[in-house]
Amino acid sequence: MVTLSAFVCAHNEESRIAGCLERLSFCDEIVVVADRCTDRTEMIARRLGARVVSGIFPLEGDRLAVGAAACSGDWILEIDADETVGPALAREITDLLSRSPPGDWFSLPVDNYIGERLVRFGWEGSFGASAVTRLYRRGVKAWGRERIHPTVRFIGARGESLRNALRRVVDENISGFLLRLDRQSRLRAEDFAERGERMRLRPTLFASLRRLQKSYVANRGFREGEWGLLIAVVAAAYPLISLLHARLESVGASSAPSAKVLVLPTAAARRAMK
Repeated sequence: MVTLSAFVCAHNEESRIAGCLERLSFCDEIVVVADRCTDRTEMIARRLGARVVSGIFPLEGDRLAVGAAACSGDWILEIDADETVGPALAREITDLLSRSPPGDWFSLPVDNYIGERLVRFGWEGSFGASAVTRLYRRGVKAWGRERIHPTVRFIGARGESLRNALRRVVDENISGFLLRLDRQSRLRAEDFAERGERMRLRPTLFASLRRLQKSYVANRGFREGEWGLLIAVVAAAYPLISLLHARLESVGASSAPSAKVLVLPTAAARRAMK
């Protein structure tokens, strides 16, 4: 019988981790990678039957790799704490895997929200995507060792895209969206510093202009009105702000990641023991 594991990476997500994990009850196993959590995230995850990997993971690539390595299922569903799997998507994934589908990884469409506002168009690069490759056979996906937006490599064959969308709350409001720009650009600057890279201003300016055009025109952000303009401006600012963080501030590298593993039975395992 084909088994499905889900893993979620979380940092201080006590306000939404329960909603995320409860929607994953159709999976055979749930793993939560708790990165430097100081709130009740780990306690809530254990209460809901998840297996917890607790540690310090400065590099997003390492954090994701640890989550995938902790999964024992034939297939892995990779979810962020700000995402939820609706009933229709859960049924589609279950039906797909029951048919032994051709392909080793599958893309899921994404409905991106800022607060209660669904924004369908204009997403570009670092701040949102209209589709993500998050369902795959165990062992076929690998990540680079970057702090933010790590490079991804797959082996095997791509499968068909699913129809039902993953729901993602990008941020609760515009202020959160702008804070995300600052946080992610600083992490990118730390990657530059660690690798000894120096970004040049003129190519970066051209890259920002290309992102603005792609977000607002090619990705049809104009259809979202002022929301589309906001997304295009923030996406375009990301390379430039990253460069300015690196060149104008003293950006240091974070410490090396470490982890301890706490293994607890999943809800499915507890039911089997009764």
